[in-house]
Amino acid sequence: MKKMIAALVLCIVSAAVCVPASAQALPGGSGATNSATTGDARVERMMAQLQERFAAANTTHDGKLTREQAQAAMPRVAQHFDEIDAQKAGFITLAQIEDFMRARAAAR
Repeated sequence: MKKMIAALVLCIVSAAVCVPASAQALPGGSGATNSATTGDARVERMMAQLQERFAAANTTHDGKLTREQAQAAMPRVAQHFDEIDAQKAGFITLAQIEDFMRARAAAR
């Protein structure tokens, strides 16, 4: 009997170690994750951060980011400025950056 209890405890402990901490701490105690929901929340946070950074970089408050503004405050965007500015207008908008990011994410 003691051996059976010890084996059962060992199985429970092993199972608990194998489950990621993020899955263990979910509300409701189900222990299961919904990766679509987690992914959606992550995308929402990234887009909110992008909007904040764009607003800070857009010093003229005209909804357009020049290459110089991008270089000063959003260096990663500045690296891809020509790709994002497909119309060669000399500026990019938040919507263009979001479209570019979505296209890059979909290509992965």
